[in-house]
Amino acid sequence: MNRGDERVPPPDGIDVVVVGAGEVAVVSSPLSLMAPALGSCVALTLWDPKRHLGGMAHIMLPAPTDAASRGTGLRFASFAVPELVSRLKPRFGRVRLEAKISGGAAMFAAESPLVKVGERNVAEVRNQLGLLNIPLVAEDTGGDYARTMVLHAETGLVIVRSYRYGIVEL
Repeated sequence: MNRGDERVPPPDGIDVVVVGAGEVAVVSSPLSLMAPALGSCVALTLWDPKRHLGGMAHIMLPAPTDAASRGTGLRFASFAVPELVSRLKPRFGRVRLEAKISGGAAMFAAESPLVKVGERNVAEVRNQLGLLNIPLVAEDTGGDYARTMVLHAETGLVIVRSYRYGIVEL
């Protein structure tokens, strides 16, 4: 079962599609997308204000390090970002997308400076957006705490929830 197709009612009653780790999903209004429990993972949202379409990628790692990893490509920013863009592009015409990101935390104090998965995830998502000429208009990244990110396809509003800081609107 693909968790990206599940609809889960959040507290406010709006239908939400949950985007699990290594998944990409696209919805139209009035649906929303949610990436729960982001630690070092990064959730990327892309929103098309003209068509009220929203997309989300729940990215686990920056890029594969070997050929064996390629079968699970959507876990990686280098595959997930271009795939999400391709799913949002109309067949004809130009689309203007706005990007927002959240996550990329350092969840463990003993994390090696060489590892820093969260920072590397954020850097690769920014790199991919730059290659595709998509503006990053807002972010809530870094730190040492988990977040949950929700994109409302109707308005493009992104809500980031964390136990430490409550609710932040992007």
